[in-house]
Parts: sequence; structure tokens; C-alpha cells
Amino acid sequence: MRKLLILATVALTGCSAINESRFNPLNWFGRSQPDPAAMDVANAEINPLIPRRRVSFFRNNQPEAFAGRPIADITELLVERRPGGAIIRATGQASRVGPFDVRLIADEAASVDGTLVFDLKALQQAGPRSTNPRARQVTVGRWITDQDLRGIRTITVRGANNARTVRR
Repeated sequence: MRKLLILATVALTGCSAINESRFNPLNWFGRSQPDPAAMDVANAEINPLIPRRRVSFFRNNQPEAFAGRPIADITELLVERRPGGAIIRATGQASRVGPFDVRLIADEAASVDGTLVFDLKALQQAGPRSTNPRARQVTVGRWITDQDLRGIRTITVRGANNARTVRR
């Protein structure tokens, strides 16, 4: 037992000498060095994490139109200033329970003369109508840059029954 204890002590004290040597498997690849990332300018817009769509005879390459229906009532509209732009946050009450995939869709035709107009839409399934307003409440936000806000004085969000407007 005493010999084993002495052997273990000698082995552990020898680890400090092996720590910096090539015999230690943890040192085989060396330490990491900062390296500037090489960026291919031609493929700068391609994100390698998003799979590319394959061309198919059965698939149309045009983006699909959002099939959401307008939310019934807009209850709140806030524009929160942030560095570099603003967040438009809209809250609404749907007519049915369980709306999902809520979006603020910009209406380019109605956005004229310093006014941004959005439609609050969501995908909604036919289901029960509830008297509980929390079961029908949705909130969505959208980031707008300072460049997009230049010259804009009014932001309007429309629903099926009403609209809310914020002015500067």
C-alpha cells in the first residue's frame, strides 16, 4: 500500500513536466489563435444555415402570399424608439380563439405622404367564439430602421373593425 502511495505521488508530480510536452494528448493541437474570417464577397448574401430551395417542376419559385385574415379589433399601438430605429408593437383582439402566425403586413398602396400603414393579420381556424378576451388577444412587433422612418410622421395599424394611429 505504501509503495502504491509513493508511486502515485511521483506520477502526479511528474504531470507538471508533461503538462507542456507533446506527450500530453491535450496539447496535440496547440492553443487557438485569433484568425480573421475570410468572407467570400460573391456569396455574402447566402446564409449557409438556410437550405436552398431546389428547382422543381411542381414548385413555383414565387413567394407565397400570406393567407391570414385581419384581426377584429386593434386595442393598443406603441412605437418604442431604439438605437437604429423603432419597434412597432400592436395588440389586437381576434374574433375567434386561437389565432397564430400573427404579422404586421405593410400596405404599400396606402402608405403615402409621410404615413406608414400596416394590416394586423393572423391565421385563424374556425373554432368557438369565446367571451374571454385573453384567449383571443394577440401581440406582434416589427422592427423599422431609422432610414425607413425618415420622413414618416404617422403610423397606422388597421384591423377588420378599427384602426389605431400614432403621430410624431
